[in-house]
Amino acid sequence: MSLSRRRTIAPWLMAALMSLWVTGCATTGTGSSSSREIVTASDETDAARRARVRLELASAYFAQGQFTTALDEVKQALVANPNMTAAYNLRALIYSSLGDQGLADESFRRALQINANDADTLHNYGWYHCQHKRYAEAAPLFAQALAQPQYRDSARTLLAQGVCRAQAGQWAEAEQSLQRAFELDPANLATSVNLAEVLYRRGDYERARFYIRRVNSQAEVSNAQTLWLATRIENRAGNRQGARDLGTQLRNRFPQSREAAAYERGQFDD
Repeated sequence: MSLSRRRTIAPWLMAALMSLWVTGCATTGTGSSSSREIVTASDETDAARRARVRLELASAYFAQGQFTTALDEVKQALVANPNMTAAYNLRALIYSSLGDQGLADESFRRALQINANDADTLHNYGWYHCQHKRYAEAAPLFAQALAQPQYRDSARTLLAQGVCRAQAGQWAEAEQSLQRAFELDPANLATSVNLAEVLYRRGDYERARFYIRRVNSQAEVSNAQTLWLATRIENRAGNRQGARDLGTQLRNRFPQSREAAAYERGQFDD
């Protein structure tokens, strides 16, 4: 398929990205992911302990969608520890969720002023830029996160980097990132779905089929979007019977979905 015919990333892929965004935000450590001495309870000052507890509460409220309450807890964490990288990182995520992008950006910058090599902040700030289509600004942040020594979440960042590259239309680079993410964490089905989508768009239908089958073989996680992608892969590969079988499964399991409606209309390339 020529680049001129490749349209925007499918809506289901964006939904997968939002899931990644929340997952990527959960880390609330107070420093970088590089090697350092482990802090135990006896090392904490009273102020540091208060800040940690407040940050844990803020993270829990954020995960529940209680953004204003989470913000209040973050503010109290910063009163106790004004140089807490993870608190500014989480504050950025909260402000972004509340729609205040100026304060979100400012919070990310403040976190990186305190610790320029904090991989969690670099990852989240890169994803933040990607969500706002600032792909050139996202790229070095992902690269810097991946360059941190002993970074344990490389697969997560490679997945985000790959999806961001796909959004930018950089299909070869997206495949490279997603393939590496799969090698590091083959159990992550989000990686398989996104890699299958990229390979489909690159015309590599046999490999795309392999990755999407990993997802659709598990009925509890497959959905209308993954079945529709598999249907389109088989259709483009010339396997009309396979496309019909998958289309029937899509129609039977998700009859009210947009994907089932597209299948009925034969709109495989939309």
